Amino acid sequence: MRAVVIQKQGVPVAPSVVLDPNWPELDAIPSNGNVVVRTLASALNHMDLWVGMGIPGVDLSYPRVSGCDACGVVERVGPGVPESWVGKRVIVNAMYEKVRSPRPEDPPGSSIVNDCELIGEHVHGMHRERFECPADNLALVGESVSATDAAAFGLTFLTAYSMMVGKGRLRPGQSVLITGVGGGVATAALAIAKWMACPAVVTSRHQWKLDRARGLGADYCVLDSGQDWSKEVRGWSGKRGVDMAVDTVGKPTHLTCLKSLARGGAYVTAGNTGGPMAETNIAFIFWNQLRVLGSTMGSNNELRELASLLRAGHLRPVVDSVIPAKDARSAWEKLEGAGQFGKIVLDWS
Repeated sequence: MRAVVIQKQGVPVAPSVVLDPNWPELDAIPSNGNVVVRTLASALNHMDLWVGMGIPGVDLSYPRVSGCDACGVVERVGPGVPESWVGKRVIVNAMYEKVRSPRPEDPPGSSIVNDCELIGEHVHGMHRERFECPADNLALVGESVSATDAAAFGLTFLTAYSMMVGKGRLRPGQSVLITGVGGGVATAALAIAKWMACPAVVTSRHQWKLDRARGLGADYCVLDSGQDWSKEVRGWSGKRGVDMAVDTVGKPTHLTCLKSLARGGAYVTAGNTGGPMAETNIAFIFWNQLRVLGSTMGSNNELRELASLLRAGHLRPVVDSVIPAKDARSAWEKLEGAGQFGKIVLDWS
């Protein structure tokens, strides 16, 4: 089958990306509890760059297929999966739990997050004509949603929704700060904020991205040239501060986000495109009783909640461009150049 393959590790990643017409086919019968999905469209995420650059602590072999986002049709089901899944159009939660038997000395795991792995990172991913995944990770998208929109929706909206609603406990009408608007998670966060009637302030290093964000409902825009913009954000909020900061930039924005929060506000992070080693201020955290939360993707139930909102037309992703799978290298070039606003999608038709 055809697959977009990263041939070797290195920076930049794009020169190593090729379309392989002879990638090995899947087994005829999926594993227990799994299905085979025929890909209609797959979408790029920053993870596709990390897979090419190498991920600290993860032993990756090459050539390798990345891809954490896709819309497709279920073609085959494995043992234990109802046949009624066959023919259904679906999106997939790329994160699955590692199975580990409990040990006698293990403490209660009431607040512990289970160890997880990622399709497209730890195993070959969705940038290919067919892939296998757990049936538990599927969510229906129906026929009313385009394959392009569905592929662009899954990972970024799941990440933003779990950050803001699941872990951050955002409530309708509260104010939200979103850094680095233009990326997939940031634009998803803006859409969720507007759906929840939350006033939203966004930042970007590019004026054209701020202009696009304003057209999507951003209430206030900050051009980030490296300055401390927390006073500007607090001024917009009537000096109160915002209820939540959604930050996937990291090092350049972390401290400024903390200074922008209202008392009891939540700083939620799901990434660090600007670097992981950020300066912080413990006094801001304890004196203002802030919550600092980390989040990675989300649960299968959260994905199904989102799929319901997608089918109903309440949420839609921002698609930057749709590129034929045969031209995948140009998609990686665009992602590496940070020239996109929204999601880059590969068409497998």
